[in-house]
Amino acid sequence: MSVIEREPSTIPAGQSAVRLDGIDYVELYVGNAYQAAHFYRTMFGFKPVARAGMETGMRDRLSIVMVQGDIRLVITSGLNPDSPISRHVALHGDGVKDVAFRVDDVAAAFQTAVERGARAVAEPQVHEDERGRVVRATIGAPGDTVHSLVERHGYAATLFPGFEAITNAPATHAVGFTEVDHVAVSMESGHLDEWIQFYKEVLGFHQSHHEMVWTKNSSMNSKVVEDPSGKIKFPIQEPSKAGTNSQVQEYLNFNHGSGAQHVAFLCDDICFTVRTIRENGVRFLEVPGTYYEVLEERVGAIQPAVMAEYQELGILVDSDEDGRLMQIFSEPVEARPTMFVEVIERRGARGFGSGNIKALFEAVERQQERRGTI
Repeated sequence: MSVIEREPSTIPAGQSAVRLDGIDYVELYVGNAYQAAHFYRTMFGFKPVARAGMETGMRDRLSIVMVQGDIRLVITSGLNPDSPISRHVALHGDGVKDVAFRVDDVAAAFQTAVERGARAVAEPQVHEDERGRVVRATIGAPGDTVHSLVERHGYAATLFPGFEAITNAPATHAVGFTEVDHVAVSMESGHLDEWIQFYKEVLGFHQSHHEMVWTKNSSMNSKVVEDPSGKIKFPIQEPSKAGTNSQVQEYLNFNHGSGAQHVAFLCDDICFTVRTIRENGVRFLEVPGTYYEVLEERVGAIQPAVMAEYQELGILVDSDEDGRLMQIFSEPVEARPTMFVEVIERRGARGFGSGNIKALFEAVERQQERRGTI
């Protein structure tokens, strides 16, 4: 079941919402930043452009900034086993720690968010040198993830004070990613509505979709929140059938709590992008060939040559009242069956592939059977 719900936010009349201007960066905490940066460069075409570590005066971590299109990833490792970064990785494995938002005024945004109920993680701090000034504050998000609020003056979006540009990076071949389409979050059963209310009441988002998905082994309840511009989107899901080990529950078990289950990267030509990253070694979930036998009944006519390419590459197709979208999901990108990557192309569609979610669940469950976790 899929319901589109384009409702207004719940910000009271007369109160201005926290004004966000898109995602500034997504930070991953990982065990080895050098190796992870190599992985995201060679597999997904991200270019390393800046770094900070002991050589730049950063004593507790190594961070590498990587870019593609309008996407900025920050890959961070701790430098000692007792650091919060290292403890986070030990508990959760490699994965998303921070989905940071651009704002015009960090102090005002932070104050507003905290007054509305956000958990304060770090108060506004000014980082300044001869190149410019960056102000940053941080609030809590589901699980151990956070949202930083970033205000820039003079600093390019690829740099922070204390970072140095990387000028000798190996050749990087972009795969066509243009921006972060959405970040999907999984959480324990019973907490979905509380976090939907958080994004609506604290940050002025609105709920745009609601999905219920069932298979023979499991079920999922999912709702999507978006900021007013539609630039920032969070599908949030919880397992909705007690006693089963769905792919959402498997994520929660291995992540040891709520967190970002996948990041979806937008592209303009999904066939080119998927073919490129498959050649780079990325593995994708497989769907049965029968999926394509009934696809046109659901989404409309598709040119035979295009259909053949979609089937060859394993690309899923869905449609809504605004258009069509194509998507595909990688296998987990680390040792634990937790974080994965979605590739998505939108041709007007504003949905998240509701017609494909059951096919995705069943594909993941086939992998779970091989892992012995279902």
